[in-house]
Amino acid sequence: MKLTLLPERAQKPRSKGVTMVMDKGLGMSQARDLMSTAAHLIDFIKLGFGTSYVSKNIEEKVRLYQEHNIRVFTGGTLFEAFMVRDQLENYIQHIDNLGLDAVEISDGSVKIPHEKKCEYIELFSRDRLVVSEVGAKEAGVTMDHKEWILQMNNELEAGSSFVIGEARESGTVGIYSHNGKADNSLIDDILKEVPKEKIIWEAPLKPQQVWFIKTMGADVNLGNIAPFDAIPLETLRLGLRGDTFFDFLPDNLQHLKLE
Repeated sequence: MKLTLLPERAQKPRSKGVTMVMDKGLGMSQARDLMSTAAHLIDFIKLGFGTSYVSKNIEEKVRLYQEHNIRVFTGGTLFEAFMVRDQLENYIQHIDNLGLDAVEISDGSVKIPHEKKCEYIELFSRDRLVVSEVGAKEAGVTMDHKEWILQMNNELEAGSSFVIGEARESGTVGIYSHNGKADNSLIDDILKEVPKEKIIWEAPLKPQQVWFIKTMGADVNLGNIAPFDAIPLETLRLGLRGDTFFDFLPDNLQHLKLE
């Protein structure tokens, strides 16, 4: 039985309303469980920070995800770890060995001149899908709103398919304050200048996911989602959870809302 009056959600491959899940070291049994229940809801899986370097059976897990039409990439921190050691060729060999056709380019841990970062984006975008991350991982490091906008647009122009608004896995830096609240002013300014369909907002915490869906709708791009939050997130997108239940119902049903 089909439920009507729900937001329309595109099927994969999607260009909007994408969900990026963070895999911080799932075992194969956990990965298979995730695919059996939620593969249709996941567009990207990030092998968080340097986990792909130390995990066993990682090639098998990548193949599993790719068989379910999910783009897989390693966390940008691993790119930075190779890059700062002047071992970029070794990084390329690492992701080639994993069979990855997507890559994340970031500068959240080490300082990279932005022009140089864009050169890396241009290089990798020749034969891979690139997502690039904007914003520092340290709570004390801040950027002017204009700098956020400039970097995002420059990176899209250099070849990024998506730019990521940094929040870290804690959801307390970058586009959020130390208490996890969204920086409304920053996000509003970004949306005035950067195409919203090209931004993936990191939103690891449920209140953050709710805020973005209420503010931008069901088709907002969200990332750093915990694996077993993929299904709960989709219910938020569709108004099938109390937090967003009335956000997608017509006006003639709003009077039924409990006060």
